Amino acid sequence: MLRHELQPGKLVAGAVLTLAGVLYAGDAGGAWETPWFVAIPLVTGGLCLAGAVAFVTGLIRRRREAGRTAADEPGPDTAC
Repeated sequence: MLRHELQPGKLVAGAVLTLAGVLYAGDAGGAWETPWFVAIPLVTGGLCLAGAVAFVTGLIRRRREAGRTAADEPGPDTAC
């Protein structure tokens, strides 16, 4: 049994922010050179992508829940 639902939007946001952290940690450690202006489009684009993924996930979950409740409830055609 799962303890909580998978939330793909938060997964995408976490992955993008982790990537930004790794890029700047590598820059701080001297492994490579990362320009300062890389963080703005990376974080902004990643958060926009995470928001879109969360929105689509919410639509899918609402649609599934609506379909399940309508199918599970006895209708007028169902004999009890």
